[in-house]
Amino acid sequence: MVKIYCYKKCSTCKKAMKWLDDNKIAYTMTDIKNDHPDEKMLREYHEKSGLPLRKLFNTSGQLYREMELSKKLPEMSEDDMFKLLASDGMLVKRPLLITEDKVLAGFREADWNEVFQED
Repeated sequence: MVKIYCYKKCSTCKKAMKWLDDNKIAYTMTDIKNDHPDEKMLREYHEKSGLPLRKLFNTSGQLYREMELSKKLPEMSEDDMFKLLASDGMLVKRPLLITEDKVLAGFREADWNEVFQED
């Protein structure tokens, strides 16, 4: 089963869910603001994603900018970054797509096509 973390007001999340619907891919949507992944889940998702940990941060988000994380992240340990990501779903890059063996942060149609063509 496919899981997607989204924020309902996010236009990119809306595009991603439309893409899933148009491609007839069943999924469960979870509101990332109200039911965000915890630290253990984020560690698992990070490993599956193969991305640098900083790529899981929503760098265009208001909270990221308010906290001046672009200046703070380079000095933070991975443990501190995971704790910070787990503290507020609005810090997590969205949409966050979870499949059995892959995790994608953000919506790039080519990447999503590639993941679902493998199935």
